[in-house]
Amino acid sequence: MSSTPRPRTTTREPAELTRRLSAWLSTRLPGARAVAATVPASNGMSSETLLFDIDHPRPPVRSCALRLAADPAAYTVFPTYDMARQYRTTRLVAEYTDVPVPRTLWLEEDPAPLGAPFFVMERVQGRVPPDVMPYTYEGSWLHAATDAERAALEADTVSVLARIHDQVPAERAAFLGLPGRGSALRRHVAAQRAYYAWVVAEHEPSPLIERGFAWLAEHWPPTADAAADTDDTVLTWGDARIGNIVYDGFTPAAVLDWELAALGPRELDLGWLVYLHRFFQDLTVSSGQRGLPDLLRRDRVEERYARLTGHIPRAMDFHTLYAALRHAVVMLRVAYRRIHFGEVPAPADPDALIMHRAALEAMIDGRYW
Repeated sequence: MSSTPRPRTTTREPAELTRRLSAWLSTRLPGARAVAATVPASNGMSSETLLFDIDHPRPPVRSCALRLAADPAAYTVFPTYDMARQYRTTRLVAEYTDVPVPRTLWLEEDPAPLGAPFFVMERVQGRVPPDVMPYTYEGSWLHAATDAERAALEADTVSVLARIHDQVPAERAAFLGLPGRGSALRRHVAAQRAYYAWVVAEHEPSPLIERGFAWLAEHWPPTADAAADTDDTVLTWGDARIGNIVYDGFTPAAVLDWELAALGPRELDLGWLVYLHRFFQDLTVSSGQRGLPDLLRRDRVEERYARLTGHIPRAMDFHTLYAALRHAVVMLRVAYRRIHFGEVPAPADPDALIMHRAALEAMIDGRYW
């Protein structure tokens, strides 16, 4: 992975973006300017982030992060970007929970100032487990930590999920409900099918992803459609992984990236948390390193979550495979974007674009766990 360049994420020029940001900022805080602007190395594959300081005698905060809807010219990962939805979700979590989230400052829904809607929040200092190179690789700060430090990070991270699920009233998160009919899980899977159809609209379909959706239909959890099971529908973070948390030492200081938040069963987040670690762990093992095999083990995550909430995770084979399938669809779109920008050639087999192809095949065949 060290020789693989990071995929292109934008066609915007940071200097021009900063100039336009300063012009907009002065309308919210007269005399203010955006200075020391940088694009983080971990800038996301979907929405973009710009870090900057506010030059003003009395700023609400000094260091800020701007979250900007994806550049339409950059072959976007998702078909739409609802920044108001992300902003509102962050504020909802801040209002009802003790989960640490950044302080939100301003929302701008007019695309004119920066070319797309955006919001500004306080920048929280700390460190984030990196995706590139993965935190599972030798040399990362998390890999260099002690077993006790990683255990503390894991425990606090599972606690974050438990508190989000238990403390936010589902009725206050109704705006995150997905369209369609049936249970929250039915709607979630239907939305993923629609997203997949959009991804492959101009390409050959992925036989592996098609197999994955067929597997879900054949192994649908028997309790997933119980209308009376209100415990099963909560606010889910959507992108529940340690790479979306800023840590102060090994304690969560800010939970980030709410663009995939939705109403759904708790296991959506649990499956994503477990599988996304396995994704990086599998990559690490394939490179000849040991990685972090004892971090975020499925049995331990399930046990701790049950102890914290009283809810025993259900159908986790289903939900970890669903997480791997969702990730495959996103990775397929990211790969098509690399092809679009001429970074890689198009292979004859679309499944060759799925980095965790072997893992997803093993899950479908019942060989993974």
